[in-house]
Amino acid sequence: MKFGIIKERKNPPDKRVVFSPSKLVELQKQFPKAEVVVESSDIRTFSDEEYRKHGLQVVDDLSDCDVLLGVKEVPIDHLIPNKKYFFFSHTIKKQPYNRKLLQAVLSKNIELYDHEVIVAKNGFRLIGFGRYAGIVGAYNGFRAIGLHKESFELPKAEHLESQSQLIQHLQRIDLPNLKILLTGVGKVAKGAQEMLDAMKIRKVGVEAYLQEELQEPVYCMIDVLDYNKRKDGQVIDNFDFYNHPEEYVSDFFRFAKVTDFFIAGHFFGDGSPYLFTREDAKNAEFNIQYVADISCDIDGPVASTIRPSNIEDPIYGYDPITESEVDFRSDSAIVVMAVDNLPCELPKDASEGFGEMFLKSVIPAFFDEDKDGILESARMTQDGKLTERFSFLQDYVDDQD
Repeated sequence: MKFGIIKERKNPPDKRVVFSPSKLVELQKQFPKAEVVVESSDIRTFSDEEYRKHGLQVVDDLSDCDVLLGVKEVPIDHLIPNKKYFFFSHTIKKQPYNRKLLQAVLSKNIELYDHEVIVAKNGFRLIGFGRYAGIVGAYNGFRAIGLHKESFELPKAEHLESQSQLIQHLQRIDLPNLKILLTGVGKVAKGAQEMLDAMKIRKVGVEAYLQEELQEPVYCMIDVLDYNKRKDGQVIDNFDFYNHPEEYVSDFFRFAKVTDFFIAGHFFGDGSPYLFTREDAKNAEFNIQYVADISCDIDGPVASTIRPSNIEDPIYGYDPITESEVDFRSDSAIVVMAVDNLPCELPKDASEGFGEMFLKSVIPAFFDEDKDGILESARMTQDGKLTERFSFLQDYVDDQD
């Protein structure tokens, strides 16, 4: 089995890679039958020379590989027919901008495995960059506070080498007595939590957060049943919410009344109630001034997120009265950080972490006859057709618009 690490060609350039040099060495030690080559790249966070120093072959042609591993979408004109590809295709939600990509995958008889749908038997995702989105998102949120208040300055995350450097800078700042709310319990939220804990910000429970006047910065981490409630008053469990979101309404406003800084690390499912609406944000009791929206659902559950921002210009202001974008330094602004590709700012750490997950959860399936069905469940296309699990995309690929 010959694996090829592809050069990322999507613009804007992405420095991440599925495997760092050290993780590829681990792969070859664990699976001696695996042959690995790396396509030469001048943008990757690890240089060609770093791979060569680890005894790895760097090449310009991957046409003799069986499996090609990348991060972002592969441009259509660089897809090699009759290969197995792994990358984030961004087609699962029928994104119009990638319809032609999926059509090309089918026409070129490519077996596509999307990282997003590599899941365990319980349905939970096995790999991704979520933790690093949470790490960088929390850091960027604090950076936005400093810039808005002109009280402290943090360098941009993309100019730092690692999570440990981000933490070092955060530990130097003098925070006011903020109440910080973190939604979610998955990889994204836990990445953000790592940063709050590293800053030694005290974690408090829901009741203390809502009721107590505190004399220090604190944070509260909440799950779906903390900020949603059933219309009939019953309290069941998270799975009831996931299965019947239409039976729930938002109970977020009780948190919005006491929160200064909101870190959105939750996953928002179809049909779920919005956390807060534009009308909520107009309410005189609405207290949130800073939002780090790591989830970044546009015009959705977090009303102040009206567009994604980017690494170059990560912060904007939202005026709740006019429902429009304003300068984030404006007195009327809710300060919003909504970068939608946060892990790109920490490419080395993100690549190391991704490779560790991929090596543990995916690579073994190539050598144990896929005994846990990891590959089978993630295979989107085969023999020029959508697989049964992804047949819901047929109307999407049939559309010629």
